[in-house]
Amino acid sequence: MAHQWRGVIREYAQRLPVGPATRIISLGEGGTPLVFAPALSELTGSKVYLKVEGMNPTGSFKDRGMTMAITAAVESGAEAVVCASTGNTSASAAAYATQAGIKCAVLVPDGKISMGKLSQAIAHGAELLQVNGNFDNCLDVARKLSENYPVFLVNSVNPARIEGQKTAAFEVVDFLGDAPDYHLLPVGNAGNITAYWKGYREYAESYISATAGELPAVSTKTPIMWGFQAAGSAPIVAGHPITEPDTIASAIRIGNPASWQQAETARDESGGLIDSVTDEEILAAHRWLSSKEGVFVEPASAAGVAGLLKHHAAGNVPTEKTMVITVTGHGLKDPQWALRTADGSDIEPTKVEFDVVSVANALGLTGL
Repeated sequence: MAHQWRGVIREYAQRLPVGPATRIISLGEGGTPLVFAPALSELTGSKVYLKVEGMNPTGSFKDRGMTMAITAAVESGAEAVVCASTGNTSASAAAYATQAGIKCAVLVPDGKISMGKLSQAIAHGAELLQVNGNFDNCLDVARKLSENYPVFLVNSVNPARIEGQKTAAFEVVDFLGDAPDYHLLPVGNAGNITAYWKGYREYAESYISATAGELPAVSTKTPIMWGFQAAGSAPIVAGHPITEPDTIASAIRIGNPASWQQAETARDESGGLIDSVTDEEILAAHRWLSSKEGVFVEPASAAGVAGLLKHHAAGNVPTEKTMVITVTGHGLKDPQWALRTADGSDIEPTKVEFDVVSVANALGLTGL
C-alpha cells in the first residue's frame, strides 16, 4: 500500500524538536519531487536533479520552515505572529497562521513585490503593512515588534524555521540513497543554505534527539554547497551589506542576510562557494528551465541554475558527479517574466483564421 505523505514534522519527528503532546500545524508540506534534468545533465556531463519546492502548499520552500515556526508559536501560547517578507514568507506565514487559528501580521517593503505573493497573504487574512523601506528595514521592525509586544517572530532568524527547512536535505538523501556531490541553490536571507547544510550534516552524523535518543547515520558524505546571489543584491559576495539591493529576483532582493555567518559556515565547511549571477543570467536560466526541463519557477528560483550555467561556461563544473539544484518557488508566483522574450518584448499569440488548414499551416504540419 502506498504511503500517504503526512507533512515534514510527522515524517521526520525523530529529528525535529517536537514531542508526543505537540500540536502540529501542517498543510502537508514537503515530499516535493526530485526531478531529473536531462538537458542540464547532457550539458554538464553530470547527473543533475531539481528539487522542485514550488510544489509545496503555498508554492515555495518557505512552508517547510513555517510548519515548524507556527507549531512552535502555538506551543508557546502565542496568539499572533509577525514576519518581514519579500513575498513568499508572507504567503506561507498567513496560510499556516490561518490553519492554527491565530493572527498574522506581515511587513513588506514598499514597491517591487509580486502581486501573486501578496494576493496569497491577503486571501489568508493577514494584516498587511507596506513599510517605507527595504526588506532589511522590515525585518528590523519585525524583530523589535516581537521583542516589545506579544507577537511571535516567524522569519528564518527563528531557529524553528531552520529546523523545518533542513528536512529538504533529508528528502534528497532518502531519494538518492546518499548525499549528492554538489548542492546548488539561491541565496537571499541565507536561511535555506544554512538549513540544507544542517540537514546534510545531521544525516551524515549520529544525531541526538530529545524525544528518540540516538539516531544512526544515514548518508556517507556531505555535498559541496554552491550558493548564488543576484549581482545587484550580493552582500556576501561583496563582503559588506548592500544598502539599496536591486534585482528583478524579488525573493532574494536582500542586502543584509539574517543568516550571513551561517551561510559562510556552510560554504567554508563544505568546501563550496557563494557567487553572484546577473539578472540577465537569472532570466536565461528561468527560460532554460521552462523550455528545456519543463519546470516553471519564479525568477529568483533560477539563480542556482544560472550559477551552474555560468560556471559550466567557465569550465568549473566537474563531470560524472551527482548535483542537486533547489528551485525554490513556483513560476505562478511571478508569472509576467514568462510572457517576455529574451530581448524584453512581450510575447503575443499567433493569430489564425477559423479553419483547420490555417491552424495546421501555423503549426508547420502537412496532411496525412
